[in-house]
Parts: sequence; C-alpha cells; structure tokens
Amino acid sequence: MYSLLVFSVAPFLRVEPVSPSAPWLDNRAGRQYHLSRMGADMRKLAIGCVLVLVVVSPRAQPSGGPLAVAAVQELLTQFHVPGVSIAVIKNFQIDWANGYGVADAATGTVVTADTLFQAASISKTIAAMTSMKAVQDGRFTLDQDVNTILKSWKLPGGEWTRDRPVTPRTLMSHTSGTGDGFGFPGYAPAAAVPSVVQILDGLPPSNREKVRLERPPMTGFKYSGGAVMIEQLALTDAVGRPFAELARDWVLKPIGMTNSTYDQPLPASRQAQAARAHDRAGKRMDDPWHVYPELAAAGLWTTSTDLAKFLIEVQLSLLGKSNRVLKQSSMIEMVTPVGVGPFAVGFTVEKQGEGWYFMHGGSNWGFQCDMIAHRARGYGMAIMTNGDNGGALIRELRTRLEHDYAWDVFDKPIPRTYGPRGNQ
Repeated sequence: MYSLLVFSVAPFLRVEPVSPSAPWLDNRAGRQYHLSRMGADMRKLAIGCVLVLVVVSPRAQPSGGPLAVAAVQELLTQFHVPGVSIAVIKNFQIDWANGYGVADAATGTVVTADTLFQAASISKTIAAMTSMKAVQDGRFTLDQDVNTILKSWKLPGGEWTRDRPVTPRTLMSHTSGTGDGFGFPGYAPAAAVPSVVQILDGLPPSNREKVRLERPPMTGFKYSGGAVMIEQLALTDAVGRPFAELARDWVLKPIGMTNSTYDQPLPASRQAQAARAHDRAGKRMDDPWHVYPELAAAGLWTTSTDLAKFLIEVQLSLLGKSNRVLKQSSMIEMVTPVGVGPFAVGFTVEKQGEGWYFMHGGSNWGFQCDMIAHRARGYGMAIMTNGDNGGALIRELRTRLEHDYAWDVFDKPIPRTYGPRGNQ
C-alpha cells in the first residue's frame, strides 16, 4: 500500500533543482514565477492526495495465520486463564487450529488441538441439529404441539397455551414462554445426578427449580436452558433412543467430530485428554470439572477443531454444497430468526458490520467458549478456554482474528451514490 501512495502522488509533481544561483530566485519576476509554479504544484498535490484517499480507503487485505505463542501467552497471563484452544475457518476450511497454555495448572499438561473442553451452551446448537434431523425424517414437525410429541412427561400449559401451543421451534429459539431463565451449575463428579424428568420438575437430586411457563409462547424472548431440556425429552420420546446416541450417530459421526461426546460423566478413557476447570484467578478447581446430566443444554465435550467442522458443515449446507446431516431447506431453519428475539432454531443470528453471522457462546463451571461463522462467506472461528475468566480473553482474541482476516464486521455501508461514469 505504501508504494501505491508514492506513485499516486508523484506523477503530479515536477521536482525543480534548488540552487542559490538559480536566476528566478534573484528578482521579483523570478519570485512571481516561483509562487505561480508552487501554486500549480500544490493544486496537483491536492489532486494526488485525493487519489491517495481513494487508494487507501478499502479495508486491509487479510494476513491470517496462527497467532504467535508469545502473544497468546501474554493474554493468558493478563486474563488469568490457563489455556485456550483456537480453530480458524477460511474459505470453508480449517485454516489452522492450535492449543496454547496449559490444560491443568496443577500438572502443567499443555493444551493441544486435541484437548477436550466443555462446550457448555454451545451444546444447544448440536442438539438443535439433532432435533432438526428428526424433523427432516418426519418424526415430528417444528410447529407441532410439544405435548403431542412427549410421552414420558407433559408440560403444564393452562391459560398460557390457550391460543398457541409450545412447539419445538419455540423451545429451541427461547420463545416458548418457559420462565426458568437460569443456566445449569452441574454436579460434582461423585454426586448423584437427576433424570430429565426430575430436572424438569425440580425434584431431588436436581439442584434447579422446576421448568414451567410464565407467559404465552412467542410473546417474548427469554433464554431458557429448561426449554432445551423439554425439547431433548421430546426428541428421545419420539425416536425411542438415548440423546447421546442420537447426537453421535446423526450429527457427530457424519460431520467427522471424532473428539466430541455427550457422554456424562466423561468416560475414563477420555479423561486424560480433557482440560480441567479453573476459577477467575486461573487457579485449578478442587474438582476437575462438573458433570452435566442436562445433555442438550450443557453436556457436550469437544474441541475447537470439531466445532469448526460443525460450523463449516452448516455453511456448506446453507449453500447446498453438503448434506451430511441436513438438506439445505432444513439448515436454513437453523439460521432464520423466528420473529421474536435474536434466535433461530439453535443459533443466535446477528448482523455485524456488513455481514450476517450465526453464533453461540457457552459458560460452564470453570469453562468458557464461543463460536461464530459468516452466513454466506467462508470464514469463522471457535475458541475454547478452561477458566471462568475466559470470556474476556475470547473477546480480545476474536477481535484480533477478525482484524487479521479482514472480516466484514468492520465494513461500512457502501454510499448511496451512482458509481459508473462515462461509457462504463
């Protein structure tokens, strides 16, 4: 860009040699000539400056590439987060995936691209795709009364559902009217865990209150992990198989997410591969992690690489270029806001700069994570951390990577002026 600056100005300037003996410096006529030439040259310089503005105004070209270890380590120290795993998508492919820092502050085990992290609420997106597969296969519809799908439990409706039922679409977009409004704290590895029905009814050993309606469906948006658990139960009742198996066979395996599982507790064979939970100061928690029986809402263990594979599958399916899980029309439902609130079926959808993005974050006990991808262009990223202060780190990393790859989150609207001139 700097060489362009030189050549866009230089053609408009005539460089004159300056010498004490120059005749036009010794008399009034010479001074007038000099001033006249200066004025002409300054006008040309101004024109050149305008061209300079035209040259430098487009956004910078992407540089990309893995982040330097030292730079990331500095951020890990600054934000008191032991480790982070990052996968970056470019042109519908994983451009790079790296681990930084340590998976366990107590042992110093390093983070690699294969280190497992808890996906927390990102679990809801893979769960939504699993439900969409059931919809695509004709097991139920997105707009069917969920109580006609449920067999082992029923959602009390009363006056709230007199005019409109709770449906899978409203459950997965947080517009069903359920009023729990809470996340799930999980359970110590040695603790008893509740069944899905016990979770929904708030019965021991559940550590949360019951999940019930507080308003009619589609009258407002309120994030609800409980609603996602109702949808999980509807899915398993309709198909007759455990949720973890459905997600594995219908989504994880077809996409190639080989380092992902909804098995809770985490199987012993995978525990050495998993990061440990840390507090906001970066200190290792007493328990290595919490167990989450709320599988669809918070129970996925995965890697940033596998999440990137998932995002790419969504992107390609939206373009009609892949159907390993869903066909294009089914995938479109996952990125089309339902009309109330920011959610589609599973994803948050948001305009940033001049681009539209689908995304989801997650926060479990000792883990923070985030993923985002462009709706039409082939870029995105997944970032996973093993610390309660991971959110601040993720925001900084995401901003740096968006700059490095020149995402359109920084683009401004094109001015509403007529561009072509002359014979164009």
